[in-house]
Amino acid sequence: MSTSTPLRTALIGVTLAATALIPLQGTALAAPSGTAPAATAASSPSSSVSGIEDATALALARSLADPAWSREVRRAALAADSVGLTRLTGNATATTGRKLAAGITEADRGVAAAKGLGSGAGSLLRVGLADASMRSRLASGAAPLVAAAPSDDDGRSTFTAYDSTGTAHELDLDSDPGRPVYLVDIDGAKAVAKGLEVIDRTLESKGLGRPAPAAGTSLAAASGIDTTRIDSVRVSDVEEPFFKGDAEIFTLVTGFGKDGTPRVDTVEMPYLNDEDTTYYPGQVLVNWSTYKYDMADAVMMEDDGDTNYQAPAKAIAAVLLTITDQGAYIPLADALLDAIPTSWWTDDPDYVDSWYTLARTSSGRRNGAAGNGWMTVSPYHVPEL
Repeated sequence: MSTSTPLRTALIGVTLAATALIPLQGTALAAPSGTAPAATAASSPSSSVSGIEDATALALARSLADPAWSREVRRAALAADSVGLTRLTGNATATTGRKLAAGITEADRGVAAAKGLGSGAGSLLRVGLADASMRSRLASGAAPLVAAAPSDDDGRSTFTAYDSTGTAHELDLDSDPGRPVYLVDIDGAKAVAKGLEVIDRTLESKGLGRPAPAAGTSLAAASGIDTTRIDSVRVSDVEEPFFKGDAEIFTLVTGFGKDGTPRVDTVEMPYLNDEDTTYYPGQVLVNWSTYKYDMADAVMMEDDGDTNYQAPAKAIAAVLLTITDQGAYIPLADALLDAIPTSWWTDDPDYVDSWYTLARTSSGRRNGAAGNGWMTVSPYHVPEL
């Protein structure tokens, strides 16, 4: 979550405006005016995640009026880039921290509901310093502000943070805030992993993503399976402001399954964190034993906080089920992208790049169609044990 990127460069695109301050009632996290409370988060998927984050930031800021609890949070923030809020409040020794725990648990449930992850997602909310350069000020005892990690889609030049009295402060992106800032955001890696499980289950239920056959079955090569492996990969611009931490990237691979029905396979890419950085994952991208033709497309996406995984999974299934096998390979990447509902693009950009007509024999560098990334690939045979 932390980085040494200068504040102006890092915080481009912040959208949170000052909100009406609603006091924390009991152990529940009261949402700022105009946002959905945690208990009803699922009713407005496009905005409720940021609303819950903001309400959590306000509640956490006010709780720091307790010196003992503030010291506990400070120690945790200095010990790691970020810490899960459920863990932080659950292990609290200060009474204020323990009282906050129930509200954090409810907020986590609201985030999971808003992202379409169901009840098994667990803890998702976390907190950490906005920038590594703030560590010395925090260690010296400077009073921190708390802000939600905002979306990056309207180019605002300010963002809102709260102090321990609940007062909102509009911080200018052009100047150093002069004090440490805690940022409340989502554990993106965990959210992506759970979200791809949702997509997999939804598509499998529609017959669009059946599990790959095991080696030794009629659909697998007698001596193993043929795959396409990513030897290296690089993206130029994920437009991920520093306060949101690492980019959470995944890829949807699509083609025609052995039965002639379109299929989509999800590929998690937890290592692909930063733009303009080359990674060498040696990761399998396409398992050719599941495809009818020696061609497939790949669409690279990222989770930007408000992503709801159930919506695109259902929409993709509805569109791909209308496409029939014509006896020759048909690129499916555009159909997949067209199927994704507009509401999914709330926090731009969820789309990173596309690779069309990857073949079983593809080798070497392949540039993305959008010019935003490239990968080098090679055929890779996975032998049977």
